[in-house]
Amino acid sequence: MLKRLYISPTDDLPGVILDPKTGEFRIWGRVLPEDGNKFFKPILEWVEEYVEHPNDETIFYFKLDYYNSSTARMLTKLIVILEHIQDVNKKVKVVWEHSKEDEGMEERGDELKSISYLPFELRAY
Repeated sequence: MLKRLYISPTDDLPGVILDPKTGEFRIWGRVLPEDGNKFFKPILEWVEEYVEHPNDETIFYFKLDYYNSSTARMLTKLIVILEHIQDVNKKVKVVWEHSKEDEGMEERGDELKSISYLPFELRAY
């Protein structure tokens, strides 16, 4: 079984919790890595391995304050990987949380929703 992946948030990097035991899957905060590929590599690899034996239901929460264009590409890759959970007849959903005042993050969530085959909920707080 996969071990829990936890990354503490910093001023420029998000917090990450990927825990198959509790079913908690979250990325939150600001995402401004100097090297998006390097930062997201362990996350993408973890999720690729998780998809091979996912929980019966997976809900992945995103609550991002800001992210750059290289991160947008990585988030798209992550969503595409998550779509494979459906291939093994398991449930998967994305919840995109954004501030009511942050139209930009709402639009970014809409963009990801439009390219995804996943159930995708935009949730204002």
